[in-house]
Amino acid sequence: LTTSSPRGAKMPPGLQRDNGDPMTVRIYHNPRCSKSRQTLQLLEERSIAPEVVKYLETPPDAATLSDLLDMLGLEPRELMRKKEKEYQQSGADNPELTRDELISLMVRYPKLIERPIVVSGGKAALGRPPERVLEIL
Repeated sequence: LTTSSPRGAKMPPGLQRDNGDPMTVRIYHNPRCSKSRQTLQLLEERSIAPEVVKYLETPPDAATLSDLLDMLGLEPRELMRKKEKEYQQSGADNPELTRDELISLMVRYPKLIERPIVVSGGKAALGRPPERVLEIL
Protein backbone atom coordinates (compact mmCIF):
# COMPACT_ATOMS: atom_id res chain seq x y z
CA LEU A 1 0.00 0.00 0.00
CA THR A 2 1.48 3.29 -1.07
CA THR A 3 0.12 6.52 0.32
CA SER A 4 0.82 9.72 -1.53
CA SER A 5 -1.34 12.18 0.39
CA PRO A 6 0.40 14.12 3.18
CA ARG A 7 -1.43 14.47 6.46
CA GLY A 8 -2.98 17.86 7.01
CA ALA A 9 -2.90 18.77 3.31
CA LYS A 10 -5.54 21.28 2.28
CA MET A 11 -8.22 19.74 0.12
CA PRO A 12 -10.35 21.61 -2.42
CA PRO A 13 -13.88 22.64 -1.42
CA GLY A 14 -16.27 19.73 -1.68
CA LEU A 15 -13.67 17.24 -0.50
CA GLN A 16 -14.08 18.16 3.16
CA ARG A 17 -15.96 15.90 5.54
CA ASP A 18 -18.48 17.48 7.87
CA ASN A 19 -15.87 17.51 10.66
CA GLY A 20 -13.40 19.39 8.43
CA ASP A 21 -11.06 16.41 7.87
CA PRO A 22 -10.01 15.77 4.29
CA MET A 23 -12.07 13.10 2.57
CA THR A 24 -10.00 10.10 1.63
CA VAL A 25 -9.75 9.47 -2.08
CA ARG A 26 -8.26 6.10 -2.99
CA ILE A 27 -7.23 4.83 -6.41
CA TYR A 28 -6.63 1.18 -7.19
CA HIS A 29 -3.83 1.80 -9.65
CA ASN A 30 -1.63 -0.03 -12.12
CA PRO A 31 1.21 2.29 -13.19
CA ARG A 32 1.65 0.31 -16.43
CA CYS A 33 -1.94 1.07 -17.55
CA SER A 34 -2.46 4.26 -19.55
CA LYS A 35 -6.06 4.76 -18.31
CA SER A 36 -4.88 4.34 -14.73
CA ARG A 37 -2.08 6.88 -15.22
CA GLN A 38 -4.50 9.31 -16.92
CA THR A 39 -6.99 8.97 -14.05
CA LEU A 40 -4.29 9.60 -11.43
CA GLN A 41 -3.10 12.64 -13.39
CA LEU A 42 -6.68 13.94 -13.63
CA LEU A 43 -7.03 13.75 -9.83
CA GLU A 44 -3.65 15.41 -9.25
CA GLU A 45 -4.52 18.23 -11.69
CA ARG A 46 -7.48 18.96 -9.41
CA SER A 47 -5.21 19.15 -6.33
CA ILE A 48 -6.41 15.76 -5.11
CA ALA A 49 -3.62 13.61 -3.69
CA PRO A 50 -5.24 10.18 -3.50
CA GLU A 51 -4.09 7.22 -1.49
CA VAL A 52 -2.55 5.02 -4.21
CA VAL A 53 -3.08 1.29 -3.93
CA LYS A 54 -0.92 -0.63 -6.39
CA TYR A 55 -3.38 -3.49 -6.44
CA LEU A 56 -1.14 -5.90 -8.36
CA GLU A 57 1.33 -5.70 -5.45
CA THR A 58 -1.29 -5.40 -2.70
CA PRO A 59 -4.53 -6.98 -3.95
CA PRO A 60 -7.77 -6.20 -2.13
CA ASP A 61 -9.13 -9.02 0.00
CA ALA A 62 -12.45 -10.69 -0.83
CA ALA A 63 -14.48 -8.46 1.52
CA THR A 64 -12.96 -5.27 0.08
CA LEU A 65 -13.52 -6.48 -3.47
CA SER A 66 -17.13 -7.35 -2.66
CA ASP A 67 -17.63 -3.85 -1.22
CA LEU A 68 -16.05 -2.27 -4.33
CA LEU A 69 -18.37 -4.27 -6.57
CA ASP A 70 -21.38 -3.15 -4.51
CA MET A 71 -20.29 0.51 -4.68
CA LEU A 72 -19.78 0.18 -8.45
CA GLY A 73 -23.11 -1.63 -8.91
CA LEU A 74 -21.35 -4.41 -10.82
CA GLU A 75 -21.14 -8.16 -10.68
CA PRO A 76 -17.65 -9.72 -10.58
CA ARG A 77 -17.56 -10.72 -14.24
CA GLU A 78 -18.38 -7.11 -15.23
CA LEU A 79 -15.19 -5.97 -13.48
CA MET A 80 -13.00 -8.67 -15.01
CA ARG A 81 -10.47 -8.24 -17.77
CA LYS A 82 -11.62 -11.11 -19.98
CA LYS A 83 -8.76 -10.77 -22.48
CA GLU A 84 -6.08 -11.51 -19.87
CA LYS A 85 -4.59 -14.99 -20.24
CA GLU A 86 -5.36 -15.57 -16.53
CA TYR A 87 -9.07 -15.34 -17.32
CA GLN A 88 -9.13 -18.69 -19.10
CA GLN A 89 -6.17 -20.22 -17.24
CA SER A 90 -7.83 -19.61 -13.87
CA GLY A 91 -11.17 -21.02 -14.99
CA ALA A 92 -12.88 -17.64 -14.58
CA ASP A 93 -14.55 -18.23 -17.95
CA ASN A 94 -16.68 -20.99 -16.38
CA PRO A 95 -20.26 -19.61 -16.47
CA GLU A 96 -21.25 -21.78 -13.48
CA LEU A 97 -18.98 -19.99 -10.99
CA THR A 98 -20.71 -18.14 -8.15
CA ARG A 99 -20.11 -14.52 -7.16
CA ASP A 100 -17.91 -15.62 -4.25
CA GLU A 101 -15.91 -17.98 -6.45
CA LEU A 102 -15.30 -15.22 -9.01
CA ILE A 103 -14.25 -12.79 -6.28
CA SER A 104 -11.83 -15.41 -4.92
CA LEU A 105 -10.28 -15.72 -8.38
CA MET A 106 -9.93 -11.94 -8.62
CA VAL A 107 -8.12 -11.91 -5.27
CA ARG A 108 -5.80 -14.72 -6.38
CA TYR A 109 -5.29 -13.22 -9.86
CA PRO A 110 -5.49 -9.43 -9.38
CA LYS A 111 -4.54 -8.89 -13.02
CA LEU A 112 -8.15 -9.85 -13.76
CA ILE A 113 -9.45 -6.72 -11.98
CA GLU A 114 -10.37 -3.88 -14.35
CA ARG A 115 -8.68 -0.61 -13.49
CA PRO A 116 -8.50 2.03 -12.29
CA ILE A 117 -11.07 2.14 -9.51
CA VAL A 118 -11.44 5.36 -7.52
CA VAL A 119 -13.21 5.38 -4.15
CA SER A 120 -14.39 8.46 -2.26
CA GLY A 121 -17.09 9.12 0.32
CA GLY A 122 -18.53 5.59 0.16
CA LYS A 123 -18.82 5.72 -3.64
CA ALA A 124 -16.68 4.15 -6.34
CA ALA A 125 -16.16 4.71 -10.05
CA LEU A 126 -14.24 2.93 -12.75
CA GLY A 127 -11.92 5.31 -14.60
CA ARG A 128 -13.02 4.27 -18.08
CA PRO A 129 -12.98 6.94 -19.35
CA PRO A 130 -10.87 8.69 -16.68
CA GLU A 131 -13.34 11.61 -16.40
CA ARG A 132 -15.98 9.23 -15.05
CA VAL A 133 -14.33 9.33 -11.60
CA LEU A 134 -15.14 13.03 -11.26
CA GLU A 135 -18.82 12.07 -10.78
CA ILE A 136 -18.10 10.72 -7.28
CA LEU A 137 -15.93 13.60 -6.03
